[in-house]
Amino acid sequence: MNILSLILIVTASLFFTGIVIRTKSIFSGRKGPGIFQPLKDVWRLFRKGAVYSKTSSFIFQIAPSIYFASVLMAIFLIPFGNQPGIISFKGDFIFFAYVLALGKFFMIISALDTGSSFEGMGASRESLYSLLAEPAFFILMGSFALLTGHTSFYEIFSSLHFGSYISYAVGTLAAIVLAIIALIENSRMPVDDPKTHLELTMIHEVMILDNSGFDLGLILYASNLKFAMYGALIANFFLTPGYEWYYSIPIFISTQILFAMAVGAIESFMARFRMNHNPQYIFMLTSISLLIFLGVLLILGKIA
Repeated sequence: MNILSLILIVTASLFFTGIVIRTKSIFSGRKGPGIFQPLKDVWRLFRKGAVYSKTSSFIFQIAPSIYFASVLMAIFLIPFGNQPGIISFKGDFIFFAYVLALGKFFMIISALDTGSSFEGMGASRESLYSLLAEPAFFILMGSFALLTGHTSFYEIFSSLHFGSYISYAVGTLAAIVLAIIALIENSRMPVDDPKTHLELTMIHEVMILDNSGFDLGLILYASNLKFAMYGALIANFFLTPGYEWYYSIPIFISTQILFAMAVGAIESFMARFRMNHNPQYIFMLTSISLLIFLGVLLILGKIA
């Protein structure tokens, strides 16, 4: 059963971006592409060869594979309800954050390796936004570790019980924080627009301009996996002990679909922030995480 989480996340990744695009199409009054069109685009890229500049080194060639492998390794740590992930150990949420950081690091130095100041600009912005989002994640997970007395994803989620208004508020805020972190990590609105090609506002898109073929397919599919991965973390808040797998799987799928539809709605009705407002918006997550921490202290009776 340990592999069930991996199977469900990979399955969700196949339609997640398609649902986002389909939601945006409906809100804009267009027919739009099919749900599996993004997957078809990735498959088309997988069948093409990659082109490398003579000015780039081996780092540019290996970075997409390391980035994809880092996301896959992070997924191995995600539990499914009462079932641990493929890999589970004390403090694994710290490993989760830094294995993702390793993949992001290689993508950043890959952009720098091209020798383009344009890509260096995007790499600088992406590293800043990741840096600002990191404290929110650690405060969030540290709060739940304090609440449950455990330090692994599996033990935290399997021991988590919501039984008061404060605990429900804490769980809701935690889901919001993870959803916003997912938008930041996947370079989506309102922080970044994956469809823009305006030089002064590009962030992630400018970093991968020189990637092509199979490498670009790995990067795009890794983004699909990251969305489904964060959706799985959110779903685990609702997979409380006592649910059998035939209840848990529909809850998991429903959470992923609602998350994808929410992303599509956000991108349909929210404008992209000005570049100098992004750090303020991202740093706001840390404030919300501190509210979660205070809520945990109230639940534990540490403060009156």
